[in-house]
Amino acid sequence: MSHLSRATSHTNGTGPWWDGNGERGLHIFAIAFALEVSVGKTSTVMALNNSNILLPCTFTTCIGFQDLVFTWYFNSTDRIFISMIKNKATEPTLIWHNPRVEFVGSTTKKDNNISIVLNNVEFSDAGKYTCHVKNPRERNAQHNATIILTVVHKSELVETDNTVTLIIVGVVGGLIGLLILFMLIKRVVLFIIKKTGVGGL
Repeated sequence: MSHLSRATSHTNGTGPWWDGNGERGLHIFAIAFALEVSVGKTSTVMALNNSNILLPCTFTTCIGFQDLVFTWYFNSTDRIFISMIKNKATEPTLIWHNPRVEFVGSTTKKDNNISIVLNNVEFSDAGKYTCHVKNPRERNAQHNATIILTVVHKSELVETDNTVTLIIVGVVGGLIGLLILFMLIKRVVLFIIKKTGVGGL
């Protein structure tokens, strides 16, 4: 992150991260607990053509936020959603959004949820979606996270489901076959023992 690079480059006590006495403890504390943005444990999602898909995103900051701006980008350059949050007690104020993009998060609850839903997904919507956050309270700290969207046709999902079904049927069929074979072998052994008069199992 560029703001961290600038913070660590000042070593003579004259940079903006130092106070008048050359002390930097408070600033180091702020850097250590910097702004972080996350799109969850998985970085890829799959959507069916003409469906709606959730694009998750949350952010954390230990020193709070004020006039925070978050922006969603498509393929790093096309802005599809822009909003500003005054503070923790208020919900985001919409600045601009693509007509097919809907905000579904909340920033007044425990999690700073700034997720969106992309409605009526098209094949051309496949690509990278970046959630970018800028917090003026942290000296304009910025951070982002990216999630990749794959759009598929219904037949592709059906084909995948059929493949899984065939695998399950094959495994179950194999187990049943082994059970039947075991029972046949047992009956043959019992028959042979009975004929030879050796004794029963």
